[in-house]
Amino acid sequence: MTSSSPQGPAPDATLIKTGRNQLKGGFSAGIGCAGGGLIVIAGSLAAAFGLIGKEPEPGAFVGVFFGLVAGFFGVTILKGFWDARHAVICVDHVGLWISNPKGNKVIPWDGLAGVGLYWSKGVKRGAPKQYSIELCPNGPIDRDHPVVWNLVRDEEPLHPSLPRLRYRLPARGVDREPLVAAVRHYAAHLWLGEVEREPGHIGHPDIKGHRARTRGVRADGRD
Repeated sequence: MTSSSPQGPAPDATLIKTGRNQLKGGFSAGIGCAGGGLIVIAGSLAAAFGLIGKEPEPGAFVGVFFGLVAGFFGVTILKGFWDARHAVICVDHVGLWISNPKGNKVIPWDGLAGVGLYWSKGVKRGAPKQYSIELCPNGPIDRDHPVVWNLVRDEEPLHPSLPRLRYRLPARGVDREPLVAAVRHYAAHLWLGEVEREPGHIGHPDIKGHRARTRGVRADGRD
């Protein structure tokens, strides 16, 4: 995703292969979930038909249902990470370029009023810290853009002069150090520093609101 054209990042942009870097962990989670589901299904069927040295237990079919649910989630996780394996982030003098299965999107530095780093402790004891780059716009943003809508958060701003809506870009694992370094290098004039937040601050995108708004757009016949 590098190009000398203004339609793409600079040839010397910092390239972070977010999809590939997260693929291993995603596969582990997906296979673990799917494999666990298969084990539950096999054990439940064996118990239901009395194949493990006991009387048949019809109630064990409930376990088959839960095993199928676990297997479904496992397959969904695997598919999601596999589809996103080519996702990348590039950072250059123009801004932060995001490429994922939904398309491409640049968040230019001149469209931002400030950039900061949030971090928080894991929700569970012993869980790793969570980090995110907070990209605060200096004007309106398209909160339902197909590439970045899931990064939009509506929360108290880093500073009273900043808007509530901002992009929250998770900085996970091996992606964190090069991403933070690149952002601080190219957007030093926007850097607001580092702030500790409540555990699990990453949060979730506004899925319900996004669906409602995009349904409204389609109903009006606009793209």
